[in-house]
Amino acid sequence: MVSIPLSTPLVFAVVLSVHGLRKRSLSPSGAAAAFAVGYTTLSVPLRAFGISLIIFYLAGSRATKVGKALKKQLEEGHQDAGYRNAAQVLCNSLSAVVAALLWSALYEPNSWQSRLLDLGHTGEYLRAEKVPYDFQEWCPLTPPPAAAWSRALLFMTLGHFACCLGDTLASELGILSRSPPILITTLKPVPPGTNGGLSVVGTLASLMGGLIMGVTLAASLLIQSTACRSVWTNVVIQLVVLGTLAGGLGSLLDSFMGATLQCTRFLNNTKRILTDEAPAPAADADVKVVSGYDILTNNQVNLLSSIATAAILGALA
Repeated sequence: MVSIPLSTPLVFAVVLSVHGLRKRSLSPSGAAAAFAVGYTTLSVPLRAFGISLIIFYLAGSRATKVGKALKKQLEEGHQDAGYRNAAQVLCNSLSAVVAALLWSALYEPNSWQSRLLDLGHTGEYLRAEKVPYDFQEWCPLTPPPAAAWSRALLFMTLGHFACCLGDTLASELGILSRSPPILITTLKPVPPGTNGGLSVVGTLASLMGGLIMGVTLAASLLIQSTACRSVWTNVVIQLVVLGTLAGGLGSLLDSFMGATLQCTRFLNNTKRILTDEAPAPAADADVKVVSGYDILTNNQVNLLSSIATAAILGALA
């Protein structure tokens, strides 16, 4: 079993948050949230949670920098390198953080999460599932019946990050497609950057995002757990296949909600999509509503689609 000193999660969390600040991929509030999320997930004995978070952050941040000059021409209020605030960080990590905390509560007997679960009166069913982890004896993805929640929590984590990275890559790379996207609800062409727009490039990118997270989760399990290495083909096939599918599914869910519950506005005089971060247009501006109703923000759509994808994969476990 690979053992990581307590100080290592702290160092990684500090490095990631400071790196985000320096590269302007995180705002000050985003860096603070990233530190809290990073330290929480990296402190869990099963390193798959923290490593998945790191890969998601690095891959997503890199994607936002691709074609940034063109993105500025297509989007009003486009922010370089993402510049995520605390709300964006939390919306792109909530399901995975909850899964990581539950895993620690169930399988790390001396953790504060486990002690907190013991104090509750509503977690009797979960408390019955508490089994000390032993990565040499059982693989977290193929656990014994007494530790069945481990598998579900890992699939929830995979679903979450596959959805988030798949949608990030679809949005950041799909907007660069040479052919105009089509709206998921009408299949009619819409301007690049429209919420709910689909393109071949974006769809392939979403599948690639899910694939990356499946490979990441599989690799981290194989490195840490002797028991996982003994059933490595089963681990790799399940995570890679379901991760790829979850990337596509999550992106489609995000697109559907974006096309219906999120309003996309187009500024005719500049020929740009108005993003959530764009300043309010002038009263006499020529603004056209391309799609959707003004019910949810982009962050809320991301949150709901990631929760839904995590829940679906958790149920399939």
